[in-house]
Amino acid sequence: MNVMRSRLTMSIILLVAGCAAGPLNKPIKQGPVATGAGSLAEARKYLEGRWKLVSYQIRPAGRPPIELITGGSGTLSYDGFGNLDMQIRVTDAKIADDLRLAGIPLTGGVLSTTGRTAIDMQAKTLTFILEGQNPLVTSAPVGPLAMTRPRYWDVNGNVLTLTTRDDAGQPISISRWEKEEVAPATP
Repeated sequence: MNVMRSRLTMSIILLVAGCAAGPLNKPIKQGPVATGAGSLAEARKYLEGRWKLVSYQIRPAGRPPIELITGGSGTLSYDGFGNLDMQIRVTDAKIADDLRLAGIPLTGGVLSTTGRTAIDMQAKTLTFILEGQNPLVTSAPVGPLAMTRPRYWDVNGNVLTLTTRDDAGQPISISRWEKEEVAPATP
């Protein structure tokens, strides 16, 4: 009986030792990363850079639209890693008051958003993930500029249009941004 137990123990040891020789997690082979027109890489490359605000209209429920064409200025910076920094300075006191009444917070006259973006190529949306926000925890959208609402994007030359929609699919904010040209470096 001891001989059989000894042989069985030895067989198990050899079997376990034989299984442990290879890697536990083998890499999964995938195809090449899509590049070119219509790819995620191309969209990120297009967004990369500095943009200036051309116009911004916010349509709060039950109130007249708020136009930021003459009442503010802004920049949007987007890097190759999906980091976004948007700063909109509101200089008109009436527009600042209208924004506050619509539930849009301003700090020192500035509407500021900093964080990362997730791009959905099929739905043509950008979703903001703010600094400190857990991307796995979603809450009900609050206000016309809620970060949990995706921004639908459209491109026309060097103009990027971002539209936020309400639950019924109606536009509640439309911003237009023009890409700033980078001056070539001089030797």
